[in-house]
Amino acid sequence: MAAKKKEKTEAQEWMYEIIRNPIVTEKSTLGSEHGQVTFNVPLKATKPEVKEAVETIFKVKVKGVNTLRQKGKAKRFRGHVGQRSDMKKAIVSLEDGQTIDVGVGV
Repeated sequence: MAAKKKEKTEAQEWMYEIIRNPIVTEKSTLGSEHGQVTFNVPLKATKPEVKEAVETIFKVKVKGVNTLRQKGKAKRFRGHVGQRSDMKKAIVSLEDGQTIDVGVGV
């Protein structure tokens, strides 16, 4: 039999680097009605890393993680063209009965 993976009960520093901040927009609050929370994550973050970080930091059970990369827009300011940086969002679906209050700090 395969040995079971030891559960991490203690949050490590890299977990706080994965979950940068929650995204609170009109669209993300509509997702909260369905048990979803949206976070800003690094471009190199993977779905398993995001899942482990959310489960450990917030002590909830995650059903699934969807990620998307948003390309930075070209913006003009006083005639100069600038570029916003690319960002990655993680939409975390929680198990039934689980909630995360994004209005409170960790």
